[in-house]
Amino acid sequence: MLSMFRLENKNALVTGGSKGIGLGMAKALGKAGAKVVIASRGKEDLEKATEELRELGVEAKGKRVDVTDKNSVEELVEFVVDEYGSLDVLVNNAGMNIRKKLVDVEEKDWDQVLDTNLKGIFLTGQAAARQMIKQQSGKIINISSIFGGVGSSYQTSYAASKGGINQLTRVWADELSSQGICVNAIAPAYIKTPMTQGWLADEERYHQIKSQTMIGRVGELEDLYGPVVFFASDASSYVTGQILYVDGGWTAK
Repeated sequence: MLSMFRLENKNALVTGGSKGIGLGMAKALGKAGAKVVIASRGKEDLEKATEELRELGVEAKGKRVDVTDKNSVEELVEFVVDEYGSLDVLVNNAGMNIRKKLVDVEEKDWDQVLDTNLKGIFLTGQAAARQMIKQQSGKIINISSIFGGVGSSYQTSYAASKGGINQLTRVWADELSSQGICVNAIAPAYIKTPMTQGWLADEERYHQIKSQTMIGRVGELEDLYGPVVFFASDASSYVTGQILYVDGGWTAK
C-alpha cells in the first residue's frame, strides 16, 4: 500500500521553489522519488536551493521564471518537458504578501500581490494543463492559505488572491477531470518560513496566532510534506477539487 505514495518516474515542477514552503515541498517530492525542477526569479537563491536538493540525493534542476509573464511561464514548462520528458506534478506555489490596513493599501500593492499570487497561478496552471492534457494525466497542486477562507486584518490583497485560488482549483478540477488530471489546493495557516519570519517575530502576535489553533503551535515546513506527497501521488487519484487546510485546527474552531 505504501507504494501508492511513491513518486518514482514522476517529474515535478515547483514554482517559488528556491526557499520557504516551495523548497520544503520540493524536498518532500524529491525524497519520495520524483525528479524536481524548482523555479523562481532570484538566480542566487535558485542555485543555492538546487544544490541543497542535490546534496539530499534529489535529482533536481533550477530554472528562472517570472510567473507574471506568459512567455516566461511557457518556456518553463517546455524546459521541464525537454529535460525530463513529461510534467506529471505542478506545485503552483509562487506567491508574496504585503500586509497593510485596508485604508493604507496602495494600488501598486494590490497589483503586485494579485499579479504574483493569482495571475501567476493562472498562467502557470494554464501552461501546465496544456501539457498534461497531451499526456492525459497529471496533478496540479495550488498553494492557497487559510486566508482564502477566513478573514484576518492586514490581508486585503493576499486574502483576495487566495480566495481566487480556491475557486480556480474547483473550476479547473471540473474542467480537467475528464483529461485524467486532478487539481487540489493546500491551504496552510502560518508556517515558519523566511516570508513569515518578520511577522512572527512579534511575541504578542506569535502567541495570538498559536492560540488560534487547536494544536497550539505555529506550523513547520515538515507539516506540509505529507499533504503535498499525497496530492502528487497515486494515493489521491480519486481526490480532486479539494482545499486541504493544514492549519492545526484553526478553521475548525
